[in-house]
Amino acid sequence: MTAPRIFFYVQHLLGIGHIARASRIANALVSDGFDVTVVTGGLPVPGFPGEGVKTVALPAVVASNAGFSGLADADGWPAGEDFLAARRDLLLDAFHAVRPDVVIIEAFPFGRRQMRFELLPLLAAIDKAEPRPKLLSSVRDILQENRKAGRDAETVALVRDHFDAVLVHGDPDFVRLEDTFPLTAEIADRLRYTGLVAPPPAPEPSETFDIIASAGGGAVGAELIGAAKQAAAMLPDHLRWLLISGPNLPEADFAALSQDAAPNVRLVRFRKDFPSLLRGARVSISQAGYNTVGDLLRTECRAILIPFVAGGETEQTVRAERLQALDLADILPETGLTSGHVKEAVEKALTAPGRGTVSLDLDGAEKTAGIIRSMLAGNSKVWESQ
Repeated sequence: MTAPRIFFYVQHLLGIGHIARASRIANALVSDGFDVTVVTGGLPVPGFPGEGVKTVALPAVVASNAGFSGLADADGWPAGEDFLAARRDLLLDAFHAVRPDVVIIEAFPFGRRQMRFELLPLLAAIDKAEPRPKLLSSVRDILQENRKAGRDAETVALVRDHFDAVLVHGDPDFVRLEDTFPLTAEIADRLRYTGLVAPPPAPEPSETFDIIASAGGGAVGAELIGAAKQAAAMLPDHLRWLLISGPNLPEADFAALSQDAAPNVRLVRFRKDFPSLLRGARVSISQAGYNTVGDLLRTECRAILIPFVAGGETEQTVRAERLQALDLADILPETGLTSGHVKEAVEKALTAPGRGTVSLDLDGAEKTAGIIRSMLAGNSKVWESQ
């Protein structure tokens, strides 16, 4: 029997969270017997997508500013009309070549509005295809708030006109889509909660650190890592620190952070075994991105979260506050962050009692595969909205 074909579009613009989550889902789909092609549109990220996943790499675009209001090419130049038209044509060619049974579009139409130049033509091609593939939107559980007037209604119209289902990668007992998307009731029949897309439990770490500070993709994490480095110098030197800057931290910033590091502090750009390292750590300092939080929830490590708020971002703050309410994290503000704040938070975390028990559904990647397989089999009872 021919494996069902999945065509999975993901566009990361600033960090690596979107492609990391999509890769976990793609890997679960491959393990479930699907033939998966992931179409990426951002800068290459080591290790993503994973083994066994076919890939199509479109000419990369990135966010030209922290507010995501513009697009630039890989060299930082504004992405012109000819460049974007060529991308669109490559995407459509890839879709027709794969002839998928299912198309998954990550974030859109709830986000990635700046990619409409290629995604609206893709929706048109899907609607015209014979046979027409199932079309699914893949979204995290918490959306950006404070959208412009009319955006939510536009999203609802696109969902109702084109999408068969919206895969919400969250646990409804933790947060529901309507908490950050006011018009959820108008698309409630399309929602499928999958659980959080967390990694499987990690193996024992190859080495251990007391405190791990990480900046995700690293495009905006220099202040966090810098404050952690300075805090390490203010705390006992028997504590072992690992600072993970992220692959996208500018080289000049990385070089500056490397200077005068104490012997008990190690600075690296990336660690593939990050989930294992968290398992062996006592304290984690990080932003409150979806994937980092998923890694943390698989461990007993105390979490200090510094939500990303630049450009009016609200998603990480909502997630951090929900986790703090469950006694699963402490919060520091990104604005005005100092080494003194980090020092005090680490001291508190090192002496705190055991973290609260995690009762959230963390098997979202595997359940996503099950939902899609049930859709293809026509068994709607398995994938009804929770």
